[in-house]
Amino acid sequence: MRISILYVFLITCFAYSQNDNRTYLQFDVAVPLKGNPDREEINPNGNTNKSWFLPDGLSSKIGFGLHYNQWIALGIHSGIDWKWYDKLVIVPVFINVKLSPKIGDNTRLALQLGSGKAIALGRGALTGGYKKINLGVQTADDLLIFIELNQFKIPFGNLKENGSISLGLSLITF
Repeated sequence: MRISILYVFLITCFAYSQNDNRTYLQFDVAVPLKGNPDREEINPNGNTNKSWFLPDGLSSKIGFGLHYNQWIALGIHSGIDWKWYDKLVIVPVFINVKLSPKIGDNTRLALQLGSGKAIALGRGALTGGYKKINLGVQTADDLLIFIELNQFKIPFGNLKENGSISLGLSLITF
């Protein structure tokens, strides 16, 4: 059933892309963050580490879909999330819904919700669910600066699920 819905969605996107300018292409780059376990400890050179968060990998996603007046969009996205600390590479494939009302003449507030599946590369048959929520500010140049929370329901180590908080940039072409 889900596969047939995906096929209908892709055929509809292709049909609209041939006739109208109702499609979009989105490319995201983000850096997942993790808490600094060595905060306030003194380094061997006598300095104190005051960083609250440390980078924990790299994330990149690309998506294609339909939009209505740049205000609401529905698309299919995929990408790769690399987490350094866990030594984990995850490929999510998900449906993305984006709401972006205007809050100024050239500025939009963007809320994105995603849900789908995730596959861990190089870890056998580790698969599970994927969810994300993304909140950001979009400029007139279609550049989006965002903070993202995502959750991978992939059992890894002692955890039944894994997730991250990321800061990133997105370029959207309408």
